[in-house]
Amino acid sequence: MTPPSHIDGARVLAWAWSDLPFGHVATQDGTAPLAIHGLALCQYAGEASVYRFSCDAQWDTVQDALHDSVDEAKAHLPAQYRAVAAVWHTP
Repeated sequence: MTPPSHIDGARVLAWAWSDLPFGHVATQDGTAPLAIHGLALCQYAGEASVYRFSCDAQWDTVQDALHDSVDEAKAHLPAQYRAVAAVWHTP
């Protein structure tokens, strides 16, 4: 599934999608863990840093991490998101 051009107001630079979750994120309220189906590397206007947004099946952000570059964000994908190999795409 292709993401929108912007997620949380940041422009999508690269993305990966899997019908099988890349991994799961625990919830603070103890409900079932959230499945991560989308990974998006995004940048806010005027910023040099790149965010890795971990998204649910509707491209809603569940978790994020800040990186210095797209390459760094791809290289530092957390172990919890490696259940399926990420195949990166550009818009």
